Amino acid sequence: MSTLTVSFSDLSKNSKRVADSVERVQRVHVTRRDGEDLYLTTERHDRQREQTADVAARLFAALIGSDEGTRAVLLALPAVFPWVRHLSADEVREFVVDLVDATRDAVDLGVHANLHRVIVEWRATARVLADPELAAELARPLPGDDHGEVIEP
Repeated sequence: MSTLTVSFSDLSKNSKRVADSVERVQRVHVTRRDGEDLYLTTERHDRQREQTADVAARLFAALIGSDEGTRAVLLALPAVFPWVRHLSADEVREFVVDLVDATRDAVDLGVHANLHRVIVEWRATARVLADPELAAELARPLPGDDHGEVIEP
């Protein structure tokens, strides 16, 4: 799906034309020089996207609610996240639980950053495990007994 792109100045100068475009294409990318780009969409299109995410999250959660569904998810996972082959079986199961929880948070709470964080963190773990030298170096005990206070992230 291609997205129409307009500049912020074009939006401000031709707001009626851009609004008509949003209704036609459902989503318009607005570029800005002085800030993060924006997307304009219709309320109906946004509601449909939310419903799509809700269905996917519920389906995913229902699948892992049974042994057969869990097996299906575990078999499909490498097609979606090829790097899971570097994780142990226990780590893959933990990743699935984290993924389902973060997906539910995205739908129920509107918190999408958690889903992104879960994927980025598990991919980083797989990247370390894929390099045996790096994994061994990071698993070595640190010298000394006390490394100071650990600050909560």
